[in-house]
Amino acid sequence: MTDAPAYVVDELVARDIDAYLDSHRHKTMLRFITCGSVDDGKSTLIGRLLYDSKMIFEDQLAALESDSRKVGTQGAEIDFALLVDGLAAEREQGITIDVAYRFFNTDKRKFIVADCPGHEQYTRNMVTGASTADLAVILIDARKGVLTQTRRHSYLCHLIGIRNIVLAVNKMDLVGYDQATFDAIVADYAAFARSIGIETFTALPISGFRGDNITIRSAQTPWYDGPTLVEHLETVELLSSVDADKPFRLPVQWVNRPHLDFRGFAGLIASGIVRVGDAVRVLPSGKTSRVTRIVTLDGDVEQAVAGQSVTLCFADEIDCSRGDVIAAADRPPQAADQFEATLVWLADDALRVGRSYWLKLGTQTVSVTVQQPKYVVNVNTLEQLAAKTLDLNAIGVVELTTDRAIVFEPYADNRTLGGFILIDKLTNATVAAGMLHFSLRRAQNVHWQAIDIGRDAHATLKDQRPAVLWFTGLSGSGKSTIANLVEKKLHALGRHTFLLDGDNVRHGLNKDLGFTEADRIENIRRVGEVAKLMTDAGLIVLTAFISPFRAEREMVRTMLPGGEFVEVFVDTPFEEAERRDVKGLYKKARAGQLKNFTGIDSPYERPERPEVRIDTTATTPEDAAEEIVALLLRRS
Repeated sequence: MTDAPAYVVDELVARDIDAYLDSHRHKTMLRFITCGSVDDGKSTLIGRLLYDSKMIFEDQLAALESDSRKVGTQGAEIDFALLVDGLAAEREQGITIDVAYRFFNTDKRKFIVADCPGHEQYTRNMVTGASTADLAVILIDARKGVLTQTRRHSYLCHLIGIRNIVLAVNKMDLVGYDQATFDAIVADYAAFARSIGIETFTALPISGFRGDNITIRSAQTPWYDGPTLVEHLETVELLSSVDADKPFRLPVQWVNRPHLDFRGFAGLIASGIVRVGDAVRVLPSGKTSRVTRIVTLDGDVEQAVAGQSVTLCFADEIDCSRGDVIAAADRPPQAADQFEATLVWLADDALRVGRSYWLKLGTQTVSVTVQQPKYVVNVNTLEQLAAKTLDLNAIGVVELTTDRAIVFEPYADNRTLGGFILIDKLTNATVAAGMLHFSLRRAQNVHWQAIDIGRDAHATLKDQRPAVLWFTGLSGSGKSTIANLVEKKLHALGRHTFLLDGDNVRHGLNKDLGFTEADRIENIRRVGEVAKLMTDAGLIVLTAFISPFRAEREMVRTMLPGGEFVEVFVDTPFEEAERRDVKGLYKKARAGQLKNFTGIDSPYERPERPEVRIDTTATTPEDAAEEIVALLLRRS
């Protein structure tokens, strides 16, 4: 075993507790995951590591040392079996369905291990565990060889950027420690690994239950001359040491100003080294300055490296806030708003193409839309397959567009500035994990053109406040009728208006779109962009669209300055809308002649807090129009 004997540790604690704590505090930390197929022995392996590290179950160990009747291999195996049984019980209760984290250490290093579930439906949990790992232990049952989940997890580990791969061929005791079996599995895995870009890996023959080649070399495998698992874990290079050789990057988490004479910018250094006196650049603004102080919890230091949390002070009063990135002045990262990326979809609900999600990258949070996937990857065959969306656990390559430029680097170069998550705006649930490949060329070629006549000048000329009156409701609810009456009244009052009607727009601008969920989302996105341009021209814009999804209505709201979006819910009961059936659409939908018809086989999400709600069963179109115009005039 590689740990110091218990009595040595106890003696150091008794003699100099500060020295013991200091030596423990300065140990390096390795984060790793165990993954593989179901019942490959992940939890058993972790149980063995915990038991042999002597960091838990100290009461059991003390009993073993004090009771001569239990000293020896047999007693240890009995107590270890109890530990394994406990982990098995957790698994049976569903506790280890999520990623289970365990902590242990040796005299050389501290460890955090994530026990990832092997079932395919919990691939998202495996991605969570791998996202912060330096190393992956991929287990294979020696009796079964390379399985589908072996391939899936290996592909994901490589995709997420884990370059330290350990192939642990487990349960060697159940195949008689046969070298030929081990060599055949390693050869099979090596062929697959090369096909997905894994250049090197370390293969070990082990038995998690018996302890072979875990902390001590096994006499059962004289043909194996490599390191034990713990020896390898203690000496493998950490990700932070690799990041220290890269250009300096610090995503700003907050501005630290405890008193008037101090202003610092705090965050965790993602890569590189920073020293007092270094020239730095703040992005995306591009402002430059020099570092005057590096403040840590232990006081000021002259330099700091990747993995440290610090507060930097500058020589100049430059604008810098949460979400900005402080970088080496002569080697700054890029900023763009359009990218190609790989997405691992983590939600039960499929990706809704064109829908607006939150993208969180480092300390930056922006709104993003995702286009139809270029392809999805079949991890078993590595085929690139066509797809219209991404379902749970799907891995696809997509193009995405953010609402403003973000500071980034390709994920292959910097996991902090290249890895992101997508968050559903309505539920706040994390729906995907992603890795940026590169910015799209058009992102660099297209720039905002400065113009002298802006929206305020247009509005002043028309003597009105721009607004978007967004009429939403079921087909046949009366949206177009009421919107038309509102425009007539505004026109009579001398207001400058324009009405965008759902049917009319589909004759031109959106004639290429159908009525699938993705097309409906794109339909509203385009209309929102047009409405925004019209408000920039100073107009009052009226739109009459079913717009069935809350997320897209909220997307349009966020496009406009506060107070300019007025949601008008034309609230007509479904039965009444179907009874009217002015266009005969409900009848066709009931007959199966119209697919994806709102209210029949496609949902309508009612507004939760509209500015105006019109009950058409109790209010005439004329009275509704008067109410809306009166509201608009008051807001103006």
